[in-house]
Amino acid sequence: QVQLVESGGGLVQAGGSLRLSCVASGLNLNNLRLGWFRQTPGKEREFVAQSSPSGLITSSADSVKGRFDISRDNAQNTMYLQMNRLRPDDTAVYYCAVDKDLDNNYDYWGQGTQVTVSS
Repeated sequence: QVQLVESGGGLVQAGGSLRLSCVASGLNLNNLRLGWFRQTPGKEREFVAQSSPSGLITSSADSVKGRFDISRDNAQNTMYLQMNRLRPDDTAVYYCAVDKDLDNNYDYWGQGTQVTVSS
């Protein structure tokens, strides 16, 4: 059974930093596409960042570019989202996800972790 478990969310002041972690079990993250998404009440889930299967290429949404960084540790079977210079509009539930078939469809999702940025 595949499980993705996020941690690291919380309350932070604007301008602060948080690092989200997502530990996988039942699935080896090596050579899989990894992603982070976020959602606020009443809105659709939106893309935040992704890592190519090799981990060598990353991309991110314009709204977080230059502030958020996705990374992975294959030895720990864990992905991360480093979030710097946080803003109140970054407040959301953040989800990690895995595209195991490399077809740009994310197959597995974590349960989400709340990030709240106060002004």
